[in-house]
Amino acid sequence: QVQLVESGGGLVQPGGSLRLSCEASGFNFERSYMYWYRQAPGKERELIARINSDSSDSYVADSVKGRFTVSRDNFKNVMYLQMNGLQPDDTAMYYCNVLRARVDYWGPGTRVTVSS
Repeated sequence: QVQLVESGGGLVQPGGSLRLSCEASGFNFERSYMYWYRQAPGKERELIARINSDSSDSYVADSVKGRFTVSRDNFKNVMYLQMNGLQPDDTAMYYCNVLRARVDYWGPGTRVTVSS
């Protein structure tokens, strides 16, 4: 079955960096678009990044453009989110996502807290 597991979150000071990972299994990862979402306390879940199957095309939301980069390793079945210049507004649970046969699959999430 489809499994997604995020890791790499934690507590970081403003201006710091983190790299999140999403380990995927149970589906054809190398043929799948993959997504990163985040949900801040009291807010709706928002799409922040997307990457296509062969990394030839990617998208990041305006709110993180220039600071976050999405990438993937199809040999390892892992997607990454490099986050630089973190700010308190980036505090959220971060989730990876894949859509398979019209079903959305989510990992349990990894928490990122940006605070001094």
